[in-house]
Amino acid sequence: METARIVVKVGTSTLTHSSGAVNLRRMEQLVRVLADLSGMGHQVILVTSGAIAIGTAKLALSERPTELRMKQAAAAVGQCRMMHIYDKLFSEYNRTVAQILLTGEDVDIPQRAEHLSNTFGALLDMGVIPVVNENDSVSSAEIETGRHKVLGDNDTLSAIVAKLCGADLLILVSDIDGLYDADPRCHPDAKLLHHVPALTPEILEMAGGAGTRHGTGGMTTKLSAAKIAMDAGCDMVITNGARTEDLYDIVDGRDIGTRFHAQKGETV
Repeated sequence: METARIVVKVGTSTLTHSSGAVNLRRMEQLVRVLADLSGMGHQVILVTSGAIAIGTAKLALSERPTELRMKQAAAAVGQCRMMHIYDKLFSEYNRTVAQILLTGEDVDIPQRAEHLSNTFGALLDMGVIPVVNENDSVSSAEIETGRHKVLGDNDTLSAIVAKLCGADLLILVSDIDGLYDADPRCHPDAKLLHHVPALTPEILEMAGGAGTRHGTGGMTTKLSAAKIAMDAGCDMVITNGARTEDLYDIVDGRDIGTRFHAQKGETV
């Protein structure tokens, strides 16, 4: 791919160990690849999950809080810790990052969305890598999924950011290889679909349930994100975060994970 605007969304399960503690090796690998893609001339936006899980570990809580105010407190602590790590790691590769925390209103209200789009544009023009998350300390959309019509998970958030920024490619880095024609946990012979040209009813039926206990996203949210991205003219790829180097091949258009092909403004 020629120089492109790329949104990379990373899930909680990729960024943390099963204990909830930060997976520093995985974060370092991710940062190195994203910094390198930036150095190749691509404009990179990182949408990151993990604030509540990291905050829970930082506060030495025995388990993820269930009370809303405690979840939001953990998110505030975790977001600070997470940005500190990202800033430190990206700085080692001579890259500057910016923090952008969003609520549903920020992308739902046209005037706010326009200001946000302009901010992204200014940062990218200066070679800055925006690091985006939902503002969990004030918004309950993701924490209590379904309370807000716009956001509710970072798969959807990343697709909205991709649309807002006119991105060419959205990559969802998860703990799964992509979309299979059946649940691989129940069907060992399930086949990975490398290309999805359209979200047909058959494709939508392949969506499974929730993700891991540390995350909020499942395949259903990923297919919802794919619709937003595809309709906006942006390809979307689901890939496994265990193989960070695959991001290079994905950007080059190779068959890694599942690629949902953008609707390129077909005329009637």
